[in-house]
Amino acid sequence: MKVTVSRKAHFNAAHRLYRKDWTMEQNDLVFGKCNNPNYHGHNYELIVSVTGEIDQETGFVIDVKILSDLIKEHIENAFDHKNLNLDVVDFADLNPTAENIAVVIWNKLRKFIDANKELEVVLYETPRNFVTYKGN
Repeated sequence: MKVTVSRKAHFNAAHRLYRKDWTMEQNDLVFGKCNNPNYHGHNYELIVSVTGEIDQETGFVIDVKILSDLIKEHIENAFDHKNLNLDVVDFADLNPTAENIAVVIWNKLRKFIDANKELEVVLYETPRNFVTYKGN
């Protein structure tokens, strides 16, 4: 019997979508106003879900307090009120698209979640635009 446990979180961050190896014109064509050289920000909503068997001793798939603490320490503290391009080393050479942010979050959390459990990250960049990453 598998159950999914989810935790919502929130962070605010600025970013700019662009490629250093492209011209400004090519960046504008592909990324539009998201290529603003002065950056722009989002109020990101994050849902992290862990799926697995219920532990017969604790009754948990994962202790939600532990999941909450992991998200706070490794994601919110690292990303909240940051410029992702300038302040977060993960994006030094990685375009901080919603897709890439979700993968980075998944990779940061995966090492703390038991290997026999599935991990899913859903990242809302806006209320209508979101991405989901479940691993390779």
